[in-house]
Amino acid sequence: MKSANPLISVIMPCYNASRFVSEAILCVIQQTYSNTEIIVVDDGSSDSSTDIVRELAETYHGRIHLLQQNHRGPYPARNLGLRHAKGKYVSFLDADDWWENNCLEILLGSLQKTGADLAYCGWQNVGDNAPDQDPYIPPAYETGDMVALFLKGCPWPIHAALTSRDVISAVGGFSERRFASMDYDFWLRILAHTRNMTRVSEVLAFYRWHGKDQISSTKWRQVLDAVQVRRDFANRHPALTSHIPSESLNDLVEGQLLKEAYRVYWKRDLPNAQKLFRAALASRAWHARDLKYLLPSILPSRLFQGLVGLTDKSREAGH
Repeated sequence: MKSANPLISVIMPCYNASRFVSEAILCVIQQTYSNTEIIVVDDGSSDSSTDIVRELAETYHGRIHLLQQNHRGPYPARNLGLRHAKGKYVSFLDADDWWENNCLEILLGSLQKTGADLAYCGWQNVGDNAPDQDPYIPPAYETGDMVALFLKGCPWPIHAALTSRDVISAVGGFSERRFASMDYDFWLRILAHTRNMTRVSEVLAFYRWHGKDQISSTKWRQVLDAVQVRRDFANRHPALTSHIPSESLNDLVEGQLLKEAYRVYWKRDLPNAQKLFRAALASRAWHARDLKYLLPSILPSRLFQGLVGLTDKSREAGH
């Protein structure tokens, strides 16, 4: 018999988040759906994060559990939390992000109504350095070509979904091999296991940006890792991609390298652009017209940046 009030495990990695962890925990405590356990996994914090969590755990006895590990990163922390989770459903919330107070109630209601394995929602980037700060509602992936849509990019941030624990167990939690894109890898591996997903067309999750140094800012490693997890998905699940024409599939999997290289190049983020152009050249996902950008990337960094600088000066003089 299905429980009408199943336990939801909220797993929260925490590293030096003393400024925000109380707010994140309280946003779970104050959810309109109250049958939750909060598993905070401290990732070797050197600030007062653990003291704050312990104090809240005493105040809300039995609802907050603190685990600790040496500083290994958020994905090993989430896997540790998963090993201790008791909930039928699992959601992930970083210690500096938050939800609307009815987020879990709405996502769970959608799962129960549709019988889906995963419910996802809209989100909003917040913070002085946040790009695209308009609220965003993702497409209804389940009504289209889910595989092609997922291959275009990570479908939602880590905290914008509620997932059946059985599904997470089936895929083995988080892989720890592609650190900059492990959330993307996680959703792709879930996609390979089930396409039984449902969208909640409301903005319920908020993603806090702190600046250019956070993991989600544009970096060459993140782009390369995202391309690799696409490759892995396509190689391991040919039956799921067989309907996509080979040229289109290659563009979805490999083409992102060149697209991202051009994007950061025109922003004159030359260190990232050079690494991505080099990777794109090696992937052979390019056309002859791209060579005037790809070939200079082989040069030493100083020469590459100098050549771009001369090109810019020449254009300015031409105007």
